[in-house]
Amino acid sequence: MESIVEALQQVFSYVTLDNAFIVIVVIVILAIFLLIRILGLSKEKKKLKWLIENKVNAFQKAFDISEDAILILSDNNEVVYINRPMIKLLELKKDFMLKPLAKMPKFKIKQNWIALDELIKMSSLTSEKKMHAFLQSKLLVENTDEEEIPVNLYIDASLININDKMWCNIISVHDLRKEEERVASGHQHKLTKLPNEEQALLDLNAFYSKIHLEEQKFALVLISIDNFSMLRSIVGYEQLNKVLIRFAKYLDHLAKKLSFSVYHTLQNNFLLKIPHIDSSNEVMDLVKEIQKELVSFHKMKDVNLHLTAAVGISIYPDSGQARQLLDYTYRALTEAEQRGQGRIHIYMPEKVEHEYDKLMLFNELHEAFEKDEFEVYYQPIVSTKDEKVVAGEALIRWQHPKHGLIAPDVFIPIMEKTGLIIELGQYVLEEVLKQQKRWELFKFNQIEVSINVTLFEIETDDFVENVKNKLQEHQVYPELIKFEITEGTAMASEEKTNKQFRALKKLGVGLSLDDFGTGYTSFGYLKKFPADTLKIDRTLVRYILTNQDDQRIVKAMIELGHNIGMKIVVEGIENKRMAEMIAAYGCDYFQGYYFSKPVPVFEFQKLLR
Repeated sequence: MESIVEALQQVFSYVTLDNAFIVIVVIVILAIFLLIRILGLSKEKKKLKWLIENKVNAFQKAFDISEDAILILSDNNEVVYINRPMIKLLELKKDFMLKPLAKMPKFKIKQNWIALDELIKMSSLTSEKKMHAFLQSKLLVENTDEEEIPVNLYIDASLININDKMWCNIISVHDLRKEEERVASGHQHKLTKLPNEEQALLDLNAFYSKIHLEEQKFALVLISIDNFSMLRSIVGYEQLNKVLIRFAKYLDHLAKKLSFSVYHTLQNNFLLKIPHIDSSNEVMDLVKEIQKELVSFHKMKDVNLHLTAAVGISIYPDSGQARQLLDYTYRALTEAEQRGQGRIHIYMPEKVEHEYDKLMLFNELHEAFEKDEFEVYYQPIVSTKDEKVVAGEALIRWQHPKHGLIAPDVFIPIMEKTGLIIELGQYVLEEVLKQQKRWELFKFNQIEVSINVTLFEIETDDFVENVKNKLQEHQVYPELIKFEITEGTAMASEEKTNKQFRALKKLGVGLSLDDFGTGYTSFGYLKKFPADTLKIDRTLVRYILTNQDDQRIVKAMIELGHNIGMKIVVEGIENKRMAEMIAAYGCDYFQGYYFSKPVPVFEFQKLLR
């Protein structure tokens, strides 16, 4: 354009009357050229404007369908642009364009609530022109429902007018609620919607990190509905799901009422995290209340579905370190399940196995016989009539030169796996027979001594023959020896056990069925079994003073044993009240720590005197 104007000026400097016509022609030509040029520029501008407008429309549509909320504010905090997610997030109604926001949102940054305009000022004060990110913050819009919304906030600035140096502020807000919901759904049990095991682990880790700041006790309780697979086969998949859903709602209601946390960890397992307890009795009362509710919990065709649950409990700090408490709870549950339906077990540190090197113990067991490291302890069995010692149980102990006294539940499993258990059984028999002969020579009261026998020993062909030979060798009366076999072992090989025990019976020795009540002995098998004594397991009497079901079960077992001609020994007597109650049921003999723990032979002899 400037070149054209200069050309026109130059032309006018040459204008005269003689060449006026030529000048007019040149002017017309230049005018036509200028008009064409102007028209061309106008088309280019229109095309450029059309492109810009379409691009803006495209960006607007893109921002409108974006999940992120976008807001562009002028230097004066006037709304230059806003997309639909931001309108919804800020709950704007209408007539907000090119005006300052009526309700300035606030964001929680490092525990402080700061208005958006203040945040923009703070961001503009930095010398670096870069985007500012405020992650894992909270959004609060005043005069709305006052909900704190978890968000990621981003603030940036852009120059929109170079000449006037006008800036705009671009605000992007990423709403984290959906992400938190997705995470939460991954930490929920799909059926009951209770927090699942993953959430339990997260919560427990956070809980453990601050537990040292509190001096109060807390408990973990693991509830497992008994016979779950069998119940499913009887009532069906849908009915059992209804049971789980209803039980979950009951536990959730109880948790809110009593301020503890509940999780649905496995298919039929529920975990309770109970803070701020005073004693284990408080937890036991709660567990018994839950078990009582569960018994008549679900009806099918107006008939109660009888449900029971085994429960494992661990208590901090009584049971041990906080970070191992969940493992202890699972161990307690396993112990409860092994003892029968509806059982409760609290994990206590005295029951923790020493962390021995099993390979080292295996190698040293071979030498233990040669070095005479094994010792037979005796626990008295007393009469319920006068509480005098009338019998004893022989129990093996390993006096290790390095580790001291090692409990049999540590080394017996190793011996069973290696076959050394047969040699150990022969050793115990030999020691008991020698001791019986000493008592006879020194005029001690002649009492019956029980020896535990394993399935491995019974299944050896020469077991009975070896017993016969040893009795003859030491010249001990057979009636002074009794062999005990656990109910579970007897049931594992019924035919073989019956055959061997009948052969022992012919020798004149006594026979006892131990740990009765923990297995699945049928009345028919019990009647055929050639035992003369029934030992009721300690797990059935642990809570007998307060549990009426245990009272009825023990009383019925005593009557059953008497009806088929057996004498009854009740194990696990811990105090006088237990002894008095069980004696009233007609029991014949007691065994338990109330009278004496297993002791070395020289201490046991004092009891005999």
